[in-house]
Amino acid sequence: MSRIGKAPITLPDGVQVKLQGSTVEVKGPKGSLGQTFHPEMTIEMQEGLLHVQCPTDSRQHRSLHGLTRALLNNMVVGVSAGFSKTLQIDGVGYRAEMDGSTLVLYVGYSHPVRFDPEGEILFAVENRGKTIVVSGIDKQLVGEYAARIRKMRPPEPYKGKGVRYDNEIIRRKAGKTGKV
Repeated sequence: MSRIGKAPITLPDGVQVKLQGSTVEVKGPKGSLGQTFHPEMTIEMQEGLLHVQCPTDSRQHRSLHGLTRALLNNMVVGVSAGFSKTLQIDGVGYRAEMDGSTLVLYVGYSHPVRFDPEGEILFAVENRGKTIVVSGIDKQLVGEYAARIRKMRPPEPYKGKGVRYDNEIIRRKAGKTGKV
């Protein structure tokens, strides 16, 4: 049995869960999310707690047990608190700005790179264009957008220029040495 899958999910105030077979819909103060899970996993609600039951102890069921519980927990946390990822921009002339709800990046190309938000995604630019915050209720979508933004100009190891995650550590290289 999965240790993650065994843990119950507590529902915060204002979060409602609707179960219909293997489809779960979660509504909260920030919005609503719905997802269909594997039909062999049983999801039950008892006294404000969500439990995921595993039918057998086979390898596939054990992995689905933990996955189902983690996805359900991400849905509950997303509609109640939300998710966000912070990116830092380093480099001379590199910056970000907002054009309405569209994020515009100036990262050394001959043209600005534009990102239009999709669904519940929100962008925010702070620190005079050097910090980008991607937020939303869907953890997968927030991570995907943050990865797309980082992919436009990943950090390079010599000067550290580029777009990096806030907690990312860039291993720096020494570069060439001159003749002795």
